[in-house]
Order: sequence, then structure tokens, then C-alpha cells
Amino acid sequence: MASDSAWGRVARQLPLRLTVGSFILSSGLSKRGADQATAEQLHGFATTTYPFLGTLDAQKFTRLLSAGEIAVAAALLLPVVPAAVAGAALTGFSCGTLGLYLRTPGMRQDGGLRPTEQGIPLAKDVWMLGVGVSLLADGLTGRRGPATTALGACRRMLRR
Repeated sequence: MASDSAWGRVARQLPLRLTVGSFILSSGLSKRGADQATAEQLHGFATTTYPFLGTLDAQKFTRLLSAGEIAVAAALLLPVVPAAVAGAALTGFSCGTLGLYLRTPGMRQDGGLRPTEQGIPLAKDVWMLGVGVSLLADGLTGRRGPATTALGACRRMLRR
């Protein structure tokens, strides 16, 4: 019975993890070989909201951003990573992108949270926050140990 509930949890998480993980992996891979102009644009946008990033070189910032996105994607896509860990990584990442939306001038209409045309690409990242919090909650309220990972559930199914 316990493996059935673990399998149900894995099946419930799989669409979320695959969809968001694939999306973020594509984004991270596209930044890997960014040219100087793209790196400067990304870095300039980020430093407007997060001034402490100004100490980094634009190319280094873009490489770190790419690596961070790939790492978050890997946490989501690899079934051996527990839901709570993957959810925490995604929640942290999405809070950063939503911070850009909330703190960058011109992203929101005056006096509210509704996005401007320029803010829509960042405002839509709220769905990543929802997925991250859901995975985090599911991982923290589920059973501990290998039963909470896809690999553990698959191993038990194969033993039958």
C-alpha cells in the first residue's frame, strides 16, 4: 500500500517536474554560449533590480545564470532528487525572477500588480512559484526516504 501512495505522488509530480524542468533547461542552455551583447543586456537588466550583481563581469554573470538554470532544471528532471529539494530550488529561482518583475520600473502598471506589455514575460513566471511551492509542500508532507523519489517507487514496482 505504501508503494502505491509513493507511486501516486510521483505520478502527480511528474507533469509539473517535466514541464517546468524542460522549460528552464532550454532557457539555461540557450544562455550557455551567449555573445557579449546578449550577456551585457542580461547583466544590465539584472543589475537594475539587484545592484550587487554589478560587481560581476557580464559574461561571468551570464555563465553563472546559465549554470544556475541548468542546475534547477536538473533537480526537477532527475527523479532521484526529492520533491522538497527540487521544489525549494524552483521556489528560490522563481522568487528571483518575480523580484525582477516587482522591482524593475516599467514592468507593472501604475498602482497595481497588473503587468505592462514589457512585464508579461516576467509576470508569467508566477506559475513557477506555484509549482515550486507545490513540490515543496508535497515533499515535506509525504513520507521520508526513497519512497518519495521516482526512483524508489520504480524500484518497488519492478520488484513485484
